Amino acid sequence: MITDPQGTIIALFLAICRIGACFMTMPGFSSSRISPQIRMLLCVAVSMALLPVLWDTIYPKISGASQGTIVGLIATEILIGAMYGLIARFYTLGFQFTGALIGASIGLSAPGGSDPIEDAQENQIANFITFGGLLILFMMDFHHIVLKALVDSYNVTPVGALISGQKMLITLTDTLRASFSIMLRLASPFVIYGLMFNVAVGLINKLAPQIPVFFISTPFILAGGMFMLYLSVAALIRQFVDGFGPVFIGF
Repeated sequence: MITDPQGTIIALFLAICRIGACFMTMPGFSSSRISPQIRMLLCVAVSMALLPVLWDTIYPKISGASQGTIVGLIATEILIGAMYGLIARFYTLGFQFTGALIGASIGLSAPGGSDPIEDAQENQIANFITFGGLLILFMMDFHHIVLKALVDSYNVTPVGALISGQKMLITLTDTLRASFSIMLRLASPFVIYGLMFNVAVGLINKLAPQIPVFFISTPFILAGGMFMLYLSVAALIRQFVDGFGPVFIGF
């Protein structure tokens, strides 16, 4: 039986602030193709499911608290939740950068199509790789990792604890650094392939300037790049999925 309806509602709202802010910035759930009503319903449902687990952590902090204190707690919870969602989002945006870099390296200069995840224009290779990687992440229950980290965050950064903006920025920049390092390593074979092919085409063009080497070579660099992608796409996505846990949990 609920003995403090007002405190229960405030505790639920604080849980929604942290969990909802994470869901609103987390890849997949934050997509513009998912309506805000569905996202809000999902945030409320997950928060209600986790509230019994977090009750002893949240309720004592808001019991008897003033309105000003509660407003400050709301702002703090939103910042913490958004930071957890941005860590996952930066990692998947890095994979989108990998797809765009691969497309540019293998000579895919076709007009960009609609991104299935973000409301932006990307080439077909980037769309395929990003969507495939995110799909595998969900199949490997990456959202469970995020939810577990959110629940554990109430022990690391409990409700009402002072948060350091400097530490949050350092966490996000370290995530960007680690993500960029992993994604550049994934795209490096295609970058080297494109560089070597274009150097060879430039040398041939110097030796035979009367031949339109660029137009002749375009189908070959694209065919070679697609063949490389066919051979390596499984390992590419597997390394992307394997790197998510260490990057997310490590920060």
